[in-house]
Amino acid sequence: MAEVEPVFNNFLPMDYTPQDEILIEQQGRELFEACRSIVKSDQDMEFIQKAFYFAKDAHRGVRRKAGDPYIVHPIAVARIVVEEIGLGVKSVVAALLHDVVEDTDYTVEDISYLFGEKIAKMVNGLTKISEVFAGNTSDGKLTEHAVEDEQSKQAENFRKMLLTLSDDVRVILIKLADRLHNMRTLGAMPAHKQMKITSETIYLFAPLAHRLGLYAIKTELEDLGLRYRYPEEYKQLEEKLQATEATRQQYIDRFNAPIIEALRTNNIDFEISGRVKSVYSIWKKMQKKGVPFEEIYDIFAIRIVFKSTPIIPEKSQCWHIYSLITDVYKPKPDRIRDWVNIPKANGYEALHCTVMGPDGEWVEVQIRSERMEAIAERGFAAHWKYKGEQFNPTEGELDKWIKQIREALNSPTENAVEFLDNFRMNLYASEVVVFTPKGDQRIMPQGSTALDFAYEIHSKIGNSAVGAKINHSIVSIFTPIHSGDQIEIITSNNMHPSPEWLDHVITAKAKTGIKTFLKKDKKNNIERGIAIFDEKMREFGIQPSARVFRKVLPAYETKTKDEFYSKLGAGIINLNGVERILRDNAVNKIFKYWSLQFPNPFRPNKKKARKPAQEEPQIEYSIAECCNPIPGDSVVGYKDEEGHITVHKKSCPVAVKQATQHGEKIVEAKWERVNAEAFLSHIELRGIDRLGMTLDIARVISEEKNANIRELHLQTHDGIFEGMISLYIQNSNELKDIMAHLGRVRGIEKVRRIENAREL
Repeated sequence: MAEVEPVFNNFLPMDYTPQDEILIEQQGRELFEACRSIVKSDQDMEFIQKAFYFAKDAHRGVRRKAGDPYIVHPIAVARIVVEEIGLGVKSVVAALLHDVVEDTDYTVEDISYLFGEKIAKMVNGLTKISEVFAGNTSDGKLTEHAVEDEQSKQAENFRKMLLTLSDDVRVILIKLADRLHNMRTLGAMPAHKQMKITSETIYLFAPLAHRLGLYAIKTELEDLGLRYRYPEEYKQLEEKLQATEATRQQYIDRFNAPIIEALRTNNIDFEISGRVKSVYSIWKKMQKKGVPFEEIYDIFAIRIVFKSTPIIPEKSQCWHIYSLITDVYKPKPDRIRDWVNIPKANGYEALHCTVMGPDGEWVEVQIRSERMEAIAERGFAAHWKYKGEQFNPTEGELDKWIKQIREALNSPTENAVEFLDNFRMNLYASEVVVFTPKGDQRIMPQGSTALDFAYEIHSKIGNSAVGAKINHSIVSIFTPIHSGDQIEIITSNNMHPSPEWLDHVITAKAKTGIKTFLKKDKKNNIERGIAIFDEKMREFGIQPSARVFRKVLPAYETKTKDEFYSKLGAGIINLNGVERILRDNAVNKIFKYWSLQFPNPFRPNKKKARKPAQEEPQIEYSIAECCNPIPGDSVVGYKDEEGHITVHKKSCPVAVKQATQHGEKIVEAKWERVNAEAFLSHIELRGIDRLGMTLDIARVISEEKNANIRELHLQTHDGIFEGMISLYIQNSNELKDIMAHLGRVRGIEKVRRIENAREL
């Protein structure tokens, strides 16, 4: 094999210290060693070395936030690509070069000349749009989806990357490797950047890794996101998992012992392990159920990976192992998941069952072959392990998914933000398997309707659907579909989509098809929207103004008046509830005893610095109704075009979405205590009714915790009570303490903080 030697000798002296050179050469050797498993010739290794030394020179003198030479990042990404995803030579080269065009004077044409057209296309797909992007491509031509001022550069970046994905899926896999390394080194970034990057990661990149079957990467991205957003909660969960590890391992050993004996008796070559679920998945379950760590019982699963026998089909071997396990432990009939006969859309294959283990605990067991294990860990990349570098997607669900992306990208009516939302919508969805009248199989997200299915077949069928036959019975096109259904769509030339259809579909393809039809005549929609809105304002005696639109636009998730009018005219949104929106005070009541600080919310633009003597503008802010943060909550601000800041909890889904789409508008925010006084908050209660329940609740709040109750509403029905309490507290810690004490009152089953004001 070729020795590691610099390929270029005619570059200017590099701006690296001797220590840098030692570090870079060491990491280079480790990369080359990792690549020995994928190279097929000396020429392959020389190609990788050429990219390494080119990237090293191109990034000379540049350092990351942590102080390391920048080149360590592309090297790390290349190692993830080869070691953790399992891609080949061209992918390693593209990973090494992925930031060259964005961060240096080299162009895509230079990359094409030096490394070939295929590498250049991959690098171009990985290159972000510059900060001053105005809709131009590298050849100076306007793109079909030029970025308008009100659209998100981040969303357009993602769309641009997917344009390349539709031709070469390696681009998205390298991008995931890039994101994974950035998350692993996120500690060097300031807090507001951490918020932006972790929001993007949780909102998009982790679901994307899930969709591509990259379970290990998806899990690490989620855990890292939680670690940086909620460090204390992450640390507490880690400590609790470590504290219970010994007891848990004893139980796993006791559970596994009879299974191991049965498998060995039947001469099955296998490995068995107990896998603890990720910190993020445990945290998510705690949030969803509103329970502490101690009440989460299914925090591990047993995994059996067997070496398949060539003469027996893998799925037969899976069912054989299942039968041996259920001879030992009784199965739970409704918890069998057969993904060996019908794999998941991301390629995942396994047989899952839940059995009653020792001490009456339900335990999940996952059964898979070595091949299935490789696909479970590395996703679609594992399918191509031995297929060379051509990377034509195999027939199957990935091919269908990429086809759907291509269709959505070609939609002339959908802006980048809408595309991003629709694309993300189905990444995590559970699936149902349904059939056409001819018996062709279709995998759809759980919760889909017959109308979703119609658009899955073709947009023309969806646009003209009037009804459906599900299992030979005529039903509405809005009827939900279930696994095993056989579906036939009934169409009519006189039928066209209406705005209400959007309320009855969940797939991105269906929503895109409906919106495309509704937006065909945007000009008429805007004019119609103006007329509708003006008439409604006349009813209230209100003159449309900047103040009115400052309330209305965010309430309807629109960025401009034209977008608002267009959606209103098309019927995508309506004015139900607009009176309440207008009645709300958009400008924050500056709290008498608490206020918010925004460190540097008006950072000077790099190209247009603020004059030293210029006075900072008065910061105007409001509390978001969607999450209703209170003092003590971790918060973040979103600054609109007029400088108004809306304050959200960091965990608020709206804030996560905004940080993903408009990260440059996220500002740091923190509570500043002015005086010790109370703050209004709300709690929801549910439980078994009994005599004296109201008195006990009031006693806990007023006497034990010394808090002031503003309102208390309880209603009972068939022995069950539900209620809501409004009370004054000083901060979120006090509220958590009160909720914990209420949870210990006899009969109370559920205690939940009401964050969204619309729930009141």
